[in-house]
Amino acid sequence: MSHVTPRAGDVLLLVGTMKGAFILRADAQRRDWDVGGPYFPGSAVYAMAYDGRAGRQRIWAGPNSMHWGGTLRSSDDYGQTWTNPEEANVKFPAATGVALKQIWQIMPGRDGEPDTLYCGVEPAAIFVSRDAGATWRLNDGLWNHPQRPRWEPGGGGLCLHTILLDPVDANRVRVAISTGGMYVTEDGGVSWRPSNHGVRADFLPEKYPEFGQCVHKVVQSKRRPDRMFLQNHWGLYRSDDRGESWSDIANGVPSDFGFGLAIHPNDPESAWIVPLESDQFRCTPEGKLRVYRTRDAGARWEPLSNGLPQDGAYETVLRDGVAVDSLDRTGVYFGTRSGKIFGSSNEGESWAELLDGLPPVISVKTAAV
Repeated sequence: MSHVTPRAGDVLLLVGTMKGAFILRADAQRRDWDVGGPYFPGSAVYAMAYDGRAGRQRIWAGPNSMHWGGTLRSSDDYGQTWTNPEEANVKFPAATGVALKQIWQIMPGRDGEPDTLYCGVEPAAIFVSRDAGATWRLNDGLWNHPQRPRWEPGGGGLCLHTILLDPVDANRVRVAISTGGMYVTEDGGVSWRPSNHGVRADFLPEKYPEFGQCVHKVVQSKRRPDRMFLQNHWGLYRSDDRGESWSDIANGVPSDFGFGLAIHPNDPESAWIVPLESDQFRCTPEGKLRVYRTRDAGARWEPLSNGLPQDGAYETVLRDGVAVDSLDRTGVYFGTRSGKIFGSSNEGESWAELLDGLPPVISVKTAAV
């Protein structure tokens, strides 16, 4: 098995697939990529993350066993060795009568809380660790929410797949649940309330319900926290009030259905999506692989296709399949269910195929070493 050896200034791509995880490394030019893996061969890896706080160089992964469910594992040497807990380290209390099915999101806490980590899981719940991942606790406030019994599973299950830590207010956290909708806490997780005003649920009798929307992905600007973008199960939205209300911005895109979504690390006006044709045909419209970018907060979208296949490219990009790095210029990356990784080192102006022949890609995350 091959491994990568990163150096200061390098970029990492953490790639989760249906049959294992891979780590890609490049220098700041992002032209040539080394590949490490596969790690956890045969296991689906929906969640990966890099934790560089407190002097760590730690990679987290949540491989899923068909027999034992999801476990949380970590590496401090870029994949050469991994922790291997004897039993599930993220698990529901026995009193709940529930077993963990899948880890969907791993989120390191803010810089000011270097030992805090969050996990979003299936069935939909959020777990928190205050000791750098040694122990985990179910957040009772969300688990005991009176609306939880009425959440319904989406196509991928009843999963909490997005965790957004407000970059200013340490007590505010927003989560997205398929198909519970979005919930926000403003008291550090003691209580939660739905926050879906303006987001449609075309599959429900009430098109704008208080909760129950099938949210596919939400992103938030760190520079301007009130700016957020949302890709829904039918619907593309922007919020200018930290997610309290949402406006439709599906202007000039071939479809407002899709999963993958990323926001520029410094420019709150810029974001990228990969539209899919429809709920019934979850492939790129017209067989053209195009990434759409906005530079004016969704007033207009432009297709970016230089270097991407435009003939018979019926690709699918999933909810965590799009990511950006923090370099100048910003790099944009995405993976497909056909096992390809594409990357751009110039914000999508041109693209290169970084890797082909992987198992179906379900997650792409970036990190700067």
